[in-house]
Amino acid sequence: QVQLVESGGGLVQAGGSLRLSCAASQRALSMYAMGWFRQAPGKEREFVAAIRWTGGNKIYADSVKGRFTISRDNAKNTVYLQMNSLKPEDTAVYYCAAGPASAWIGVPKSPSAYDYWGQGTQVTVSS
Repeated sequence: QVQLVESGGGLVQAGGSLRLSCAASQRALSMYAMGWFRQAPGKEREFVAAIRWTGGNKIYADSVKGRFTISRDNAKNTVYLQMNSLKPEDTAVYYCAAGPASAWIGVPKSPSAYDYWGQGTQVTVSS
């Protein structure tokens, strides 16, 4: 019903840039928001950024604010994450998520608020 496919990951040097894409099925547009999360080996899933389909409200984790930009193209059912000034600490598998099904006060940051997840794309930043 809701399918998400991430792409754009890869290897980049510190200070470099990368743009991730999340291609979503049409039903994803009925969800309240789209989010990006990341998970490094041995660590829990971490919130990165999120955006509403309607209105385009955005929120960011403090660790990426000023460096990352989330955007969406409703016509293409696609959400992007532009990552600039990358640091080795940004190395992780990045996941796209959609949710919740019902209206939410503010854009959620908790993984539990999201109902559907992509398979992830690896981002590796070398020093």
